[in-house]
Amino acid sequence: MIKKASIYSHPLVHRLMDLKAQKENREADDDRKVVAEIMQRCFVPAFVTAISWEGFHFVGHEIRITEAMDCYGAIVWPSALVLCYFLETNVKQYNMVDKNVIEIGAGTGLVSIVASLLGAHVTATDLPELLGNLQYNISRNTKMKCKHLPQVKELSWGVALDKNFPKASSNFDYILAADVVYAHPFLEELLITFDHLCKETTVILWVMKFSRY
Repeated sequence: MIKKASIYSHPLVHRLMDLKAQKENREADDDRKVVAEIMQRCFVPAFVTAISWEGFHFVGHEIRITEAMDCYGAIVWPSALVLCYFLETNVKQYNMVDKNVIEIGAGTGLVSIVASLLGAHVTATDLPELLGNLQYNISRNTKMKCKHLPQVKELSWGVALDKNFPKASSNFDYILAADVVYAHPFLEELLITFDHLCKETTVILWVMKFSRY
């Protein structure tokens, strides 16, 4: 009579499954530590002010950001915090000093501010209706603090790229993007913009939350 045995009952399989579970638990613990560290960088003003703002600690600076609650593009989204933390904690691998950097969908400007404080030549871009608040945040947080004064420019994905960002003068070392795609119909225009702004050695640092829906 042939005795059937499941491979999953073998002691070695149990050992491998235990090791996998331990690894997953360690990775989950590491993720929780990173999230806790990022959240410690956030604070709110102790007193009510005439202009509301949220505070963040990055690169040894207190950064004050004013949001516009009536517009998705003028809110600090979680991926922006993750990208700021990544830039700050990976300066050896991704050195921003004197690099030409452009941020796509800069929104409130937090990521561009951090890149500027890290020493980059930064161009912060977004739609026309967001540029006022973007310029305000960048100016108040970078004036007299950065090696290179950041620029703010209009950029609508896939629109007038040759005119506003000629290939000959677009020499970006890094393209930064955080939570820029919340409507998938715009993904093609975003990829076209990435392609136009890239040279052969450009590095794209794109942070976003994936949804299963």
